[in-house]
Amino acid sequence: MTSENFVQQVAPEIYQVKIPLPFALNIVNCYLLRDGDGWTLIDCGINTAKGRETWQQAFTALAMRPRDIRRIVLTHVHPDHYGLAGWLQATIAADGGSATVWTTPREKRQAQLIWQGGSTLPFGVWLRQNGMPDDMAERVDSSMDDTRAMTQPAPDALHTLEIGTPLVIGARTYETSTASGHSDGHLLLFSREDGIMISGDHVLMKITPNIGLWTETDAQPLRRYLTSLRALQSLPVTLGLSGHKTLVQDWGGRIAELLHHHDERLQHVQDAVAAGARTPYDVSLHIFPTERFTAHEWRFALAESLAHLDYLHAEGVLTAEGGDRPRYHL
Repeated sequence: MTSENFVQQVAPEIYQVKIPLPFALNIVNCYLLRDGDGWTLIDCGINTAKGRETWQQAFTALAMRPRDIRRIVLTHVHPDHYGLAGWLQATIAADGGSATVWTTPREKRQAQLIWQGGSTLPFGVWLRQNGMPDDMAERVDSSMDDTRAMTQPAPDALHTLEIGTPLVIGARTYETSTASGHSDGHLLLFSREDGIMISGDHVLMKITPNIGLWTETDAQPLRRYLTSLRALQSLPVTLGLSGHKTLVQDWGGRIAELLHHHDERLQHVQDAVAAGARTPYDVSLHIFPTERFTAHEWRFALAESLAHLDYLHAEGVLTAEGGDRPRYHL
C-alpha cells in the first residue's frame, strides 16, 4: 500500500489508517482524530512487522510524530484492534511522549482473561467440547497461541471509560455507549452534531460481524446483538466509521441487511440440524465454505455456529443434551 490509499481523510479532522493483518480479513481500519495540539487514536491493528512499518509510514504521511498521540481508545480488545496498543505506547514514550490506553470496563476484563492468561477454560478443551476433531482442534489451538503472541507487549495499563459520560475529542463531543454481540462491551462513539458514528466492528459493510459464543462470552450474544441493532437503527447517523471494509453511508439500511442476514442464518442452522448436524462443528460444515478455511477462520466458524444454536435453543426451537458437550435436535 502507498500513502495514497492507506491513509485518507474521511471527515474533517479525522483520518483513516488501514493497517494490514496476517489473516484472510487482511485490513483493519484505525482512525486518527485531531485532538487539540495532538491526536487521539481509535484502534491499533495487530503486532506484526508489517503493521509496525505501516504505522511509521502513516506518521510520515501525516507529518506527525508518535509523541503527538496523547490517547489511544479501543472499541474492543479483539487482537486486530488491540494488539499494537502496547507497542504504540512504548513507541510514543521513546519519542518523548506519553499516551494512555482506554476501553470499556467489560473489554478490560476480556483483555485480562484472553490475552493475559486468565481464561477459566482451556481453548483446546472448548473446541473439542463443541465437536471439533482432535487433530483440527490442535491446529486451531496452536493458531490461537500465535494470535496471542501478536498482542504483546500489553499496554502498561488499560484505563476504563465511564460509559454514558460524553467524550470530547477535538471539536466534537461523542456520546459513549456499549453494544454487545461481536464483543461483550464494544464501545460506540456518536457525534450527534454531525452524525458521525465510530462503530468499530459492530456495524460493517460488505461482511457481517462475527457473532460468536466463546469460552468467556456472556450468555446469548446473538440475542444481545440483534437487540442492539434494533435500538441503533433509528439513530441519525450520516457516516459510520467501521473497523473493516468501507464506510457506512446508509446506517439504517445496513442494519436492516444485518438483521435479515441473521434471520437467514438461523434458518440455515435449523436446516443443518434437520439434515443431521448435532454439534456446532457439524453445523459449521453445513453453513460455511470450510474447505477453504485456515485454522484462524475455523474458530470463528465454530463460535458463530454455537451462538446461533444457543439462540435457537433458548427460543425453544431446538433441544440440547450432553451438558458440556452439547448435541442439538429439532
